[in-house]
Amino acid sequence: MTKTGVVVRTFVLVHGSGSNGTLWASVQRELALRGQRSYAVDLPGHGSDAGYSRSYQAPQDLTAWAAEPSSVTGVRLADNVAHVVDVVRRVAEHGPVVLVGASLGGVTISGVADEVPELLERIVYLSAWICTSRPNPLAYMGEPEFARSLVGELGGFAVDAPDGVGRANYRTADKALLDALKAATMAEATDAQFLAAVNQLDPDESLAVMSDDARVHPDRWGRVPRTFIRLTEDRSLPVELQDRLIAEADASTPGNPFTVHDLDCSHMGFVLRAGEVADLLVF
Repeated sequence: MTKTGVVVRTFVLVHGSGSNGTLWASVQRELALRGQRSYAVDLPGHGSDAGYSRSYQAPQDLTAWAAEPSSVTGVRLADNVAHVVDVVRRVAEHGPVVLVGASLGGVTISGVADEVPELLERIVYLSAWICTSRPNPLAYMGEPEFARSLVGELGGFAVDAPDGVGRANYRTADKALLDALKAATMAEATDAQFLAAVNQLDPDESLAVMSDDARVHPDRWGRVPRTFIRLTEDRSLPVELQDRLIAEADASTPGNPFTVHDLDCSHMGFVLRAGEVADLLVF
């Protein structure tokens, strides 16, 4: 506990698809200014373990890149969960742990809460997937609440990759594609802010992480206090679907509903509002 009476916690921060721990840099700075510890996870095959190659650089050789192996080949949701469980076990030795997930990171933090609910003081979903009535994010993408998502317009980023891997060419110079990605993920950013964020993305993601069964177990996950930060201008995971995910989760554990907060920003725009995010995390 600090001199001001604020409890010092460790915030374990879990990124989403095609991302890595650097996503959280601005939030980590703000947490530090509030006297809090944090640990930004690189999920298996991401961050410093991501498979970057010369073929991905400029001038690109997409044919050669398609034949190159991926660092996420064979990675399953269970591997992500096991990785974060290990992190949580280690940081829990030093005090209370709050587990935070953004976007696809939601399925990982749900699995961790199922495994070690006793080690978590709270779980926080930042416009993140939580699966109850449907088994995984791909199943929810066919639902009416997903209709306003702009993710479907981003297929042009996809390039050939090994089986089981989604590979996106974020270093494309195609203006139309980049404009579509900005509209879907970070519409309020300047071009410079958006491109800085894009240059931190990992090109590969395991398709299994999005398709494995990610349903939560109310008797374990449902024991942990939880928060959902709605991003009301999100055009990747529309607020209509965020609301459905919240409602279904609350129905599964009526005695432990979400605490809900709103930020009027896009899917990745929260990195530009890091002070507000930190204020919502610290309690």
